[in-house]
Amino acid sequence: MKVKELIQNNPDGLLNIFFTAGYPNLTSTVQVANHLAAAGIRMVEIGMPFSDPLADGKTIQDSSETALRNGMNIDIMFEQVEEINANTDLVIILMGYYNQLLTIGMVKFLEKCKTTGVDGLIIPDLPMEIYEQEYKDLFEEYEIAISFLITPRTSLARIQMADRLSSGFIYLVADNSITGAASGSFSTAQIDYFERIKQNNLISPVLIGFGIKTSSQYKLTKKYANGAIIGSEFIRKLSTMATISQEPISRFVNSITNC
Repeated sequence: MKVKELIQNNPDGLLNIFFTAGYPNLTSTVQVANHLAAAGIRMVEIGMPFSDPLADGKTIQDSSETALRNGMNIDIMFEQVEEINANTDLVIILMGYYNQLLTIGMVKFLEKCKTTGVDGLIIPDLPMEIYEQEYKDLFEEYEIAISFLITPRTSLARIQMADRLSSGFIYLVADNSITGAASGSFSTAQIDYFERIKQNNLISPVLIGFGIKTSSQYKLTKKYANGAIIGSEFIRKLSTMATISQEPISRFVNSITNC
């Protein structure tokens, strides 16, 4: 699948940028994606706005609320994803919640993913057991990768299960917190955690996310994993832009990747 292949074919590390569909404006999704692609980003994670985003901190929650007020919905989001897919080579991941998929119906949702160019999903509240029992064959049929999350509190047995079931990558949550809560540097405990996961010799690629906002953090993630996911810090950058344009987005990407 494209998600895993892209990560494995970038041995120097990969930066995955998260942003919310329909933020800061309803039509911003395509603009942001196009500018990120032009800035050298290869993979994006598009948040599906939801009224109760359990894993997200205030920055992403606020962006989701704004997007919903802007009129964003799943149908519009898929139209925008299709346009992004037609105009860029980005690998596209959607991040959302189990309820959103159930409301539409899993088969219909995966069909839309396939036809519009979605490559993978991150659904934090989808239990791995339910995925394996009820949906794994469907995801494989529609060639949609899934990435499961692990945290510092995840047991070895659950880590191994996530490794076995993730067809995209393992999302290594950097801290026991919500998104955007970190200080801009990693603690000794976090580094020990990263090292412990690395020593498990997982078969899946690993990307580190939650609270990453600096080039030094990004550089360090590449020592222990295959790269990083940055979301809240990028959302904060978008919130400062009078208009969505190439120069500030390229400057942001460069500020992270030019370690």
